[in-house]
Amino acid sequence: MTRRQRRRSAHRSVLAFLTALGALAGAALAGAAPAGAVPRAVPVGSGVTYQEFDIQGIKGLTHAHLVTVDLRDARVKLDLLYPGAVASRAALSSLADARGAVAAVNGDFFNITEAQHPGVEATFATVGPAIASGRTLKAAVPGGQRFGPSMPPGRTTEDVIGVGVDRRARLDSLSLSGSVRTPAGRLPLGGLNQYALPVGSVGAFTSDWGSASRVRATCGTDTNRAAACSTDTYEVTIRHNRVVATADTPGKGAIAAGTTVLVGREAGAQHLRKFFKGEPVTVKRRLVASASGIPYRFALGGYPVLMAGRPLAGLDNAVAAVRTAVGIADDGHKLLLFALDGAPAYRTGLTIAEVATTMRSLGSVDAFSLDGGGSSELVAREPGASAVSVRNHPSDGSERPVPTGIGVFTE
Repeated sequence: MTRRQRRRSAHRSVLAFLTALGALAGAALAGAAPAGAVPRAVPVGSGVTYQEFDIQGIKGLTHAHLVTVDLRDARVKLDLLYPGAVASRAALSSLADARGAVAAVNGDFFNITEAQHPGVEATFATVGPAIASGRTLKAAVPGGQRFGPSMPPGRTTEDVIGVGVDRRARLDSLSLSGSVRTPAGRLPLGGLNQYALPVGSVGAFTSDWGSASRVRATCGTDTNRAAACSTDTYEVTIRHNRVVATADTPGKGAIAAGTTVLVGREAGAQHLRKFFKGEPVTVKRRLVASASGIPYRFALGGYPVLMAGRPLAGLDNAVAAVRTAVGIADDGHKLLLFALDGAPAYRTGLTIAEVATTMRSLGSVDAFSLDGGGSSELVAREPGASAVSVRNHPSDGSERPVPTGIGVFTE
């Protein structure tokens, strides 16, 4: 028996949590145990603990991994993990170790495949907005272009979870506000470093995008991800606020610092065809929060499942899967990073409704669903270790490269 198996066996022997989550009523868990019933937490770093436990869901037994982060501890901070480019991905453990994180979970749903568009490259860029170290990386794709399970009614791809510069976690939504200005007039900006642009719009791609092809941005429609790619496209390259190149189709390759590539489709392409080399162009963009006036240290997309202590209406309670979620407690001063185990014995997982109620039983007031399935992963350092270990079993059998994660750092 391995050390990991011995530890897991010992934990199970004291789990009141196992049976307390067993009975289900409707879309919710009945009789869920308080968080105190979960086994003793093991310190990972200052203000950060790790624990694991079983949960009996409606589809069978599953196993959960939890990292709790105390944001009142001044030695703790969180940030977005990503490989240095929006359109890129890497193993979560590599992302965490490259930044010196002591723990992490995987992030947003992403453009993982392009089977519906033969010959078009998948970008691996995420669905929702992203902010890293206080800097805006990207905006959200149209709702019909998202990957992932159906969201609760009324939610959008602009929904985010993040931590502000005030060190408090919160749920919010972030919309893009931007423009493209020339001496001839002003165009609204429809996208920023996105794998899908709204029909008829102009989107901006910067050095943060990476080297991936920009063709995918002109495929599908606002309501149908699988719709054909547009045949009416145009691209304009802006360097130091001047047009330096144009092209009939979106290109690929790294974008230099100080350079912005504008991609237009349909009406947006028609507008861009009026641009000429040497013309002065100013591109402005920012993400606007719907609820908070406090700048974000980091933010990433997904969708809410629990708000103000109540599971959202319309949460699915039929499809169980391996999942990742983040909970907010203690008035935004505590974050709970939660991931299910993908080992064959536990792969039945939980429904979204069960995730919401489980997060509430663990003390969360708000909770947010992130990418699941083969992407679901939690890593944390063992005591005394200098690198993280993968704590759950990824359901693919090995780490699936992901574009983002939430990293936990301690001094």
